[in-house]
Amino acid sequence: MEDFEASPVTGLQRKIVDHFEGKVVRKDLTQLVKGNAVVPSYVLEYLLGQYCPTDDEDLIRRGVEKVRDIVNRHYVHRDESELVKSEIRQKGTHKIIDRVSVSLNEKRDVYLASFSNLGVSGVEIAEDTVTQHPKLLTGGVWCIVNMEYLHAEDSARSPWVIDTIKPIQLAGFDLEEYTSLRSNFDLEEWIDLVIQSIGLNPGSFGRRTKLLHLVRLIPFCERNYNFIELGPKGTGKSHIFSEFSPHGILISGGDVTKAKLFVNNNTGDIGLVGYWDVVGFDEFAGKGKRSQRDLVDIMKNYMANRSFSRGRDTMTAEASLAFIGNTDRSVPYMLKHSNLFEALPDTYYDPAFIDRLHFYLPGWEIDKVRSEMFADGYGFIVDYLAEGLHTLRQEDYSLPAQERFDFDSSMTKRDQDGTLKTLSGLLKILYPGGNCPPDVMRDLTEFAMEGRVRVKRHLRRIDETFEPVDFRFTDQKTGEDISVETLEHDQHRMLVRAYHQGDEDEDEEAPRIGETDSETDVLAGGDRAPDEWTPVSGLESGRHVVVKENQTGISYKELFADHLRGANRIEIVDPYVRIYYQVQNVLKFCDMLLREMLEGEEIEVSLLTGADTDNPDEQEEYLEDLKDSLHGSGIRFDYEIAWDLGHARSIKTDTGWKISLDRGLDIFQPKSENRFDLGRVNQEARRCKEFEITYLREEDVSFEVEPE
Repeated sequence: MEDFEASPVTGLQRKIVDHFEGKVVRKDLTQLVKGNAVVPSYVLEYLLGQYCPTDDEDLIRRGVEKVRDIVNRHYVHRDESELVKSEIRQKGTHKIIDRVSVSLNEKRDVYLASFSNLGVSGVEIAEDTVTQHPKLLTGGVWCIVNMEYLHAEDSARSPWVIDTIKPIQLAGFDLEEYTSLRSNFDLEEWIDLVIQSIGLNPGSFGRRTKLLHLVRLIPFCERNYNFIELGPKGTGKSHIFSEFSPHGILISGGDVTKAKLFVNNNTGDIGLVGYWDVVGFDEFAGKGKRSQRDLVDIMKNYMANRSFSRGRDTMTAEASLAFIGNTDRSVPYMLKHSNLFEALPDTYYDPAFIDRLHFYLPGWEIDKVRSEMFADGYGFIVDYLAEGLHTLRQEDYSLPAQERFDFDSSMTKRDQDGTLKTLSGLLKILYPGGNCPPDVMRDLTEFAMEGRVRVKRHLRRIDETFEPVDFRFTDQKTGEDISVETLEHDQHRMLVRAYHQGDEDEDEEAPRIGETDSETDVLAGGDRAPDEWTPVSGLESGRHVVVKENQTGISYKELFADHLRGANRIEIVDPYVRIYYQVQNVLKFCDMLLREMLEGEEIEVSLLTGADTDNPDEQEEYLEDLKDSLHGSGIRFDYEIAWDLGHARSIKTDTGWKISLDRGLDIFQPKSENRFDLGRVNQEARRCKEFEITYLREEDVSFEVEPE
């Protein structure tokens, strides 16, 4: 098998295999066997779990060949359906993999199956099979079916016969074993394991982005959870709802009807919400899309009360609803001119509908899917993880938070419910056995609340009758008071103020740039400062800046230029300037200095960094090339490599400033593979990693400058 490559199993991968043997699979194998088969990942990983439940490379090789053979021989491609039907007829029997749906024929009082790719319908199926697998009646289920062909003289009867049928999903799940094995992993390891399990490479994302991806799983483990994600195209919004779990179904947002979603009043049959854990609405956004007003009214009642009416009767269901769609406008434009719901169809652009949403996931914070984002390590067979989340749906994990935290009295019950349901879902994913540490509980509560803040802030823009809300909570044990705001609000405060001119409440929430009600600033990079220099004497010592993960609008100029003005010597201490992109960061820092310094002046820049023990020659070559490139530029650059430097990072000037940087100059997330991505030429367009900076004025800072 030429395209199969052995991968050494070490570190976290070794730990995953040792503790969850038989329940995990190498994620790159899924794409390896998929080929051009349009089949969900959980189907392929179900098969891989049967034949590759190991890390033995020889067994994996043979297992992959076996699964490939099964898919090639038994998966039905639509354009080859006639060939498959002919083969069944000639052989008399043949095993196929297809999506099967069932309906009741009232005239004959029998259940009839239809095969999506095979193109065959009207095939009788045993009532016991339908009773055992009721989802066959709604939307269909992927199955392995042994089909027979028996031609009869009676033309009214179908010649197709189902010999055996087996839905492709896990037979059982041991929750006690799952929670026990979770205890062998710390939080970061577990997050990476779950991220790998949904097919993503955790090394491609920061902590906040990982959590945003995990929020997409909450509808699968939390009953009646109302979730919306709006953002750019190509970020993988629909993947989770179409490929992840046999308990979820993804439908086109424009194709849904009352009968299909809730109940058919003619037949009495319950709709999708009665059979699935999650109903996802794809391509939900778009002003031109039309929906039935009475459908939206029923949906609003269901989202609020879990119930819907069928004639005189009221029925209940537990399906979560997930609405996913694309936005056409940039976030700054929406903040300045409209709101984050502007892309919704007119019938859903309804305050009562929006108020029932528990979490708004900011899709603009998630990068478009690139090849390096796909996982190649071990993760759960997705059906195993899906069963775990399904099993946890009946539990409420938010009770410890309700006992520990007091929510502000201005928060409505829906505000609190949205926060607590999101928190409960995150805890089920991250701490399925409970026992979440208090500091993690606080951070997750803050993160969960942010999704509801995003809903309520922009709901008030649509309907001003909604009262202002102070989204904050107090830790009863420590007395700590935590106020929560969205990242885009902090990042674009001036645009928020521009929209709310004359609104005193909003003015109080959005202080002007440079003003802060605490000793810590959250840098609002989207609001540009004046072009002129701020005098060094006017800069404040002790200022502390926090930049959040995924924030944009940040540049070396904004962070450093004012504090470096007038310096003749600058010392950079960063133990991790070792590989190519890290040396590139120093070059960009020097380029910023050259653009800002007065013509005809020179600045000495020295770099103290740690040694790259793996590739010392390459590190020195990069730094020598950098030194050569700056020669004669006005930057007199030199460097020193130390073998034991520690971890502290800072920038010091001979004018008395010391800038402490917890990440050094490595503050930006990896560039996009798109060669024309704006972030390649404009730092302010790049997403940041999370980092903090402290500016200190040290009057006694001095450098020993050797005479020339």
